[in-house]
Amino acid sequence: QVQLVESGGGLVQPGESLRLSCVVSGAAPGFTFSRSAMSWYRQAPGKEREQVARIITFGGSTNYSDSVKGRFRITRDNPKRTIYLQMNSLTPEDTAVYYCNAKDYASGSYDYWGQGTRVTVSS
Repeated sequence: QVQLVESGGGLVQPGESLRLSCVVSGAAPGFTFSRSAMSWYRQAPGKEREQVARIITFGGSTNYSDSVKGRFRITRDNPKRTIYLQMNSLTPEDTAVYYCNAKDYASGSYDYWGQGTRVTVSS
């Protein structure tokens, strides 16, 4: 079984920063962390879950939603089987539960989720 565990959420004031982590453990047929596309999603109260950042495998190319572009940065540490989301210049609109995701976009053979970590931005 593959497990994703997020951490690093909390309560911060507008303009502050947070760094989220997602540690991936376990194994499953067809899953290799270093070869997996990894993403961060978030779900705000009353809203649908949205993808905010994604990092692919080779080359580490990244994509960001318009709402976080220039403020958030996704990185990965393959030996540690961990991904990070550095969030800067946080606003109340960033308040949400943040989820880590591992997905096989090529064949759809896996789609793993963490349990989420809550981020609250409030003065």
